[in-house]
Amino acid sequence: MRLAELSRRSGVSTATIKYYLREGLLAPGHQINTTTAEYDEEHLRRLRLVRAMIQVGRLPVATVREVLGHVDDDSLGRTVRLGAALWALPQVPEPDEDDVHVRTAHQEADELLRTLGWTNAEQLTSISPAYRSLVVALAALRRVGYDWDAELLVSYAQLMHRAAVLDLDHVERRPSEAEKVETAVLGTVLVEPMLRALHRLAQEEESARRYGFE
Repeated sequence: MRLAELSRRSGVSTATIKYYLREGLLAPGHQINTTTAEYDEEHLRRLRLVRAMIQVGRLPVATVREVLGHVDDDSLGRTVRLGAALWALPQVPEPDEDDVHVRTAHQEADELLRTLGWTNAEQLTSISPAYRSLVVALAALRRVGYDWDAELLVSYAQLMHRAAVLDLDHVERRPSEAEKVETAVLGTVLVEPMLRALHRLAQEEESARRYGFE
């Protein structure tokens, strides 16, 4: 397809597509002559991914470029490739390790992983942004004196593991390695907000069932 058709099918203006091409977010088309290039379904799929990350996920172009670099790095195994792509997304800042609540949160997070038997996750605690996010969240709960015991935390973690199984079952349906990683990235950028919304809707539903609308 020519640039105009790529624009029509993707809903992205030709000017924006040219910008993405200049920024290296989209691979060059197959050059027919000095002024004309052909694009294929791979370009269309990648364009939709880029657009989702920038327009919906509100990610800066530099971050999108870094994520796509990991998506396209077929020298990496799937776990490392997926982790590198997801870790390139915006993350919480490093916690203050001198904070007593942060030290307690580390202990709670480590104990949680041991209780769950998540030995692979334990190996990544020093580098995983997700582990860091957990520590920051637990420290914030403790800082305001919120009562959130270990048993409840385990129950929530088990629910999240079930969600992760569904996530990767969906990812594995994609035909290529790059598409698998792309799907996981989109899941983080687009599906996590959907899951938050479903969580809140479920809370509203359960609240109405228990307490009515009085």
